[in-house]
Amino acid sequence: MKAKLGMSPIAWWNDDLVEFSDDVSLEECLRQSRSAGFTGMEKGRRFPDDPAVMLPILRAADVTLCGGWFSGTLVDEDLSANKDHIAPMIELFKAVDAPCIVYGEVGRSIQGRREIPLAQKPKLSDDEMKAYARKLTTFGEWCAEQGMPLSYHHHMAAVVETEAELDAFMAHSGEGIPLLLDAGHLAFAGGDVLRAIDNHHARINHVHVKDIRRAVIDGLDRSKQSFLDAVALGAFTVPGDGSLDFAAIVQRFADYGYEGWFVVEAEQDPKANPPLRMAQVGHAELLRVMTAAGYTVQTQGFPQG
Repeated sequence: MKAKLGMSPIAWWNDDLVEFSDDVSLEECLRQSRSAGFTGMEKGRRFPDDPAVMLPILRAADVTLCGGWFSGTLVDEDLSANKDHIAPMIELFKAVDAPCIVYGEVGRSIQGRREIPLAQKPKLSDDEMKAYARKLTTFGEWCAEQGMPLSYHHHMAAVVETEAELDAFMAHSGEGIPLLLDAGHLAFAGGDVLRAIDNHHARINHVHVKDIRRAVIDGLDRSKQSFLDAVALGAFTVPGDGSLDFAAIVQRFADYGYEGWFVVEAEQDPKANPPLRMAQVGHAELLRVMTAAGYTVQTQGFPQG
């Protein structure tokens, strides 16, 4: 089985907590992650939107674009508005041969609202969840028809956060909307990562290997503290530096024959946790557990020729 290892630039630049951003260029971010062994990088705010500009940067860094976040609003807004919003991103991702676009629901979400505690996260009724899941399926099918599949990101402080909400979303949606399984977000929400893989492996097309610091999460007062408070306190980290058993998680993916990207997405203070050092720790741990699970980790970055 083959797998690829990528990173998210959120380790360097945090969009919601600007004080947790390292003042490095895109080129330096790519250089650091590639030197740690990662061959892919998800899109961040310092990436150009013109493929003619992006491709030479990726080629020089020997890195491929392995995904990127789209802020979807389908829980509240209609399909046409989201189609208009995502259309340029689809064309860009096709031009640079990215594997998928990560759909993150921001409608009603409090993930970027530091003043709103975790306990006040939005919740959908059963009927709302059914309608939402059907709408996402239609949207996912349309994006795939345009040549770029989506990957749905369950997320803390959003309408699909808990394992039960994820199960409901998956039950009422269809194959037209594949799933991004994020170990850290699911564990933060109190879910069982291995059980979620068992239940939904057939639709998983992208994986975020985000680790958590259990002591930080268990110490939160969710009636007072927000998602961004948790991030600032160090709730997330890279594999090998946190509390999750990635040997078991990666083995479970291997058991189901998953091949594709495993992306380290770990937002934290870059001064306390230098991104290059964190990248090195994460890559070493993933290489260890993936080798043990029978994966061959691909080392080629930007396509040759």
